[in-house]
Amino acid sequence: MSNINLIIEERAVSIGKFMVGRLLPFRQKRMVGPFIYIDHMGPVKLNERENFDVLPHPHIGLSTLTFLFEGSIMHRDTLGNAVEIKPGAVNWMTAGKGIVHSERTPEYLRHSDKNMHGLQIWVALPKELEQMEPEFFHIDAGQIPEWTEDGLQFKLVAGEAFGHKSAVPVYSKLFMIEIKSSRRQTINIGHELYGEAGLYILEGSVESDGNIYLPKQLLVAKESSLCEFIIEANSTIYIFGGEPFAEERFIDWNFVASDIDLIKNAKQKWMDQSFDKIPGDEIEFVPYPTFNKK
Repeated sequence: MSNINLIIEERAVSIGKFMVGRLLPFRQKRMVGPFIYIDHMGPVKLNERENFDVLPHPHIGLSTLTFLFEGSIMHRDTLGNAVEIKPGAVNWMTAGKGIVHSERTPEYLRHSDKNMHGLQIWVALPKELEQMEPEFFHIDAGQIPEWTEDGLQFKLVAGEAFGHKSAVPVYSKLFMIEIKSSRRQTINIGHELYGEAGLYILEGSVESDGNIYLPKQLLVAKESSLCEFIIEANSTIYIFGGEPFAEERFIDWNFVASDIDLIKNAKQKWMDQSFDKIPGDEIEFVPYPTFNKK
């Protein structure tokens, strides 16, 4: 990327018994466009005694996007959805005024070895939609736009770019693009982007102004319209971004809002355990943390 403004390294964070690499939020850059939270999960191999179990927890004011490279997760929520997500598909859950969900290893995999690798993302909602009714959508891998151009493989996971529109029902102008390379070449896609942009390296490397950038780095651009870089052979990268919101977003644990009072109310509601319960996952839950580092 020819106009790198900031380099964000993954930071190890514990989610229950599972470690992830956190990219956003970052103290110098809380959001990239409407993207407010990006976690890289794995890659990790779990044995027959280890499982991925994120207990029931609440959200407000955002949409979550789950995208797996390996493994499988069973999503359950207070709307009654119970959906298994596999690699290449997208789970898109809009919390709005409030939803509770859990993410666990499916029952049929709980007593065998399994792999886990993927991205967990939050996208803030526009101010006027922060209190909308919650929703959930599962988009199969075959519904995600894919195409090849100049020897590069593109996938539009969410949003709009390159004249394509993803099936993921987003609520703001954004893009999440996967690019895979088979050879070393220069990419100039700034004319296809808008708002703010960040480039995340999953595999391989990219070069800009003679500097080499490696996996687990998020490169934030000064201007998305100047997005030009060299991608090495056999690399996989993700471009995130879109139009930023005019208003500041507050984040406290799993709650996001432009009005801090909405977060205070949600926090109290969770501490009182007055959110709806998840059918089939009513007993366990994640308590509100007494000390929050996010």
